[in-house]
Amino acid sequence: MRRRELLKLSVGLVAFLPSRSPAKGGVREIRIGYQKNGVLLIARQRAMLENHFRPQGIDVNWLEFSSGPPMMEAMNAGGVDYGAVGDSPPIFAQAAGAAIVYAAGQPATNGLGILVARNSVIHSIGDLEGKRIGFAKGSSAHNLVVQTLRAAGLAYGDVTPVYLAPPDAGPAFANGGIDAWAIWDPYLAIGEVKQGARILVNAREITKANSFYVANRDFAEGHSEILQRIIDVTTDAAVWAGTHRSDVAKSLSDVTGIPLDIETIAADRSEFRIGSMSDDIIAIQQGVADSFFRLGLIPKQIAVKDVVWRNRET
Repeated sequence: MRRRELLKLSVGLVAFLPSRSPAKGGVREIRIGYQKNGVLLIARQRAMLENHFRPQGIDVNWLEFSSGPPMMEAMNAGGVDYGAVGDSPPIFAQAAGAAIVYAAGQPATNGLGILVARNSVIHSIGDLEGKRIGFAKGSSAHNLVVQTLRAAGLAYGDVTPVYLAPPDAGPAFANGGIDAWAIWDPYLAIGEVKQGARILVNAREITKANSFYVANRDFAEGHSEILQRIIDVTTDAAVWAGTHRSDVAKSLSDVTGIPLDIETIAADRSEFRIGSMSDDIIAIQQGVADSFFRLGLIPKQIAVKDVVWRNRET
């Protein structure tokens, strides 16, 4: 995600940006970026943000993305105010100078892994050498591949990365176009159930990682109170999800159209707990950023702490 690509996208999004009230700085609409999983999808299904903000005359607009990188592009351009992504997208975005901040963190190693076909000759992570691994560039799966290769004593150049968004990677994996697929739920569960794939790598066995709730920098700086309330409602949704997993599975199935048995697998192994951007979470994320810089995957070294939002109104 290069700076010129971000600028190009911003031009295309300008016409779609809803108005803010310039006189009062008020917010008429909140744009939420989400994917086919996670707490935000649950909050959407239960209309939790709508119920909180509608009485105040604020609408909630939901924008679906196939993965985190395009969401970060849209957020940088001002088309998304708040969204949930894995560990890698905000790193690539920060390195490209994107206008984003970290608002909250969440453990994310469950429901993330590397799949291989059931009859594949790949039985250990060392067997990935020389193989084609599909994943979305700049996504949490990207970091999983990097960390898995390191655990096996392999270099990034020892495999052939095939950069594919999840909707494209699924058919490529099914047709043998890639030898392994690094992916998250519900796609991970779909691969297991629908394609009979084996999980070669569970992320929790390889690395400690987090996902994040990220906000547009201008929105965070100009509307701290509203951002905090969004985080509070998101946290309430996470608490509910952690104690209602069967309901979560049904909610996700209703929204995504993915069969209930698959969403049940995803819900049962999900971590919903949300927390602040603690020093520990920042340190783990900084390690991911440093790793990407050493591999030449991002153009410059970054300091994650520089884009961590602190609510000065609390």
